[in-house]
Amino acid sequence: MSFLLVNVVDPYSGATASSDFNRDGDRFGGEQPQTVEVGDDHSIEIGQETYVVAKKPEPVKLAPAGTDSASGWAPPAVTPDPGSAQAYAAGAVAARGWGSSEFDCLVALWSKESGWRVNAYNASSGAYGIPQALPGSKMAIAGADWETNAGTQIEWGLMYISGRYGTPCGAWAHSTDVGWY
Repeated sequence: MSFLLVNVVDPYSGATASSDFNRDGDRFGGEQPQTVEVGDDHSIEIGQETYVVAKKPEPVKLAPAGTDSASGWAPPAVTPDPGSAQAYAAGAVAARGWGSSEFDCLVALWSKESGWRVNAYNASSGAYGIPQALPGSKMAIAGADWETNAGTQIEWGLMYISGRYGTPCGAWAHSTDVGWY
């Protein structure tokens, strides 16, 4: 046998709630737990837990969904084409003299990061695009169409990988070790 009393209060109502008020507004002052005998061999103590909700919390103002709260920037409405992006990347990897194993590492890396979506946006960090540039506007050095062009994003991403990790497999190894690249 058990008893449970639940008092639910809307936290935005500004009301005060407490488990230790009776109908007349008097507080129960430090009552001791009651012991209830259950059969010949068992007893149970029933006590009173207390809580007080006294202050109405301030509402949190959030940026509109899909925007960067600091800048107000939002990703453009485009239709990603991951297959075409990967086909472009295969040629770009080969043009750099990297073998097919490097392309395999790149596929794994950017599948994890963005799903090869040109408009992938991480609202918590601000990372954007296929390579998840942080901030996305960094990719403007590869072309003014950085927000919507998979080729521009891939060229920037390969340039970044080459400069920081040497190869896509170097970037993938770092990502698997620490969770980011």
